[in-house]
Amino acid sequence: MHFFCFFLVLLATIYGIQAVDYSVTNTALSTPGGVRFRDQIGAQYTIHILDSATQFIWNVFHQNNHENRKNVETVKLFVDDVDGIAYTYQSIHEIHLSARWINNIQVMEEFIGVLYHETTHVWQWFGNNEAPTGLTEGIADYVRLKANYIPDHWVKAGEGDKWVHGYDVTARFLDYCDGLRNGFVADLNKKMRNGYSDQYFVELLGKMPDQLFTDYKAKYGNIA
Repeated sequence: MHFFCFFLVLLATIYGIQAVDYSVTNTALSTPGGVRFRDQIGAQYTIHILDSATQFIWNVFHQNNHENRKNVETVKLFVDDVDGIAYTYQSIHEIHLSARWINNIQVMEEFIGVLYHETTHVWQWFGNNEAPTGLTEGIADYVRLKANYIPDHWVKAGEGDKWVHGYDVTARFLDYCDGLRNGFVADLNKKMRNGYSDQYFVELLGKMPDQLFTDYKAKYGNIA
């Protein structure tokens, strides 16, 4: 038994495994959405998705060992009786889902996609809170895009009015940038560990983001 435990510790050391604990708390059991979460989704399935999302995010960000990642030991998820869809307190690693939204979702992929987005907020860097919100939200949706959990109402490639619009518009733009330099989003996130500047785009791709967005729009026929 002692040898087995030592072997597990050795494996963790060799492969840089970072154990993450997940917890799920349903505070909305008196609501239809809270009951639906309990009966049709469940805490264990949600924890499975959170863990799968975490592993996927580490891969997208090229964070193969814990030195490259945030030191996060616990991720807590709450189902609350609130409006909206979801939000994350990234500083304390808490994800909050709206029970009202859960009561209205049509397909499970929508639930999974939102979890991938919110879990990205737990792990991504925010440029010491200097990065534009549109960019950080776009990176979270970029992860959702690469995981193939996007809804039908998303904009198509080339649509949108500015690169820092956020969410699906910025996610599509970042996907274009990643096509110019494989691993661009991972490299950009790495640079955002301690600060943020538009010059990061120049350092990685040779152009400012506004010019890159102009090129992106031109590629797709300047779709409005």
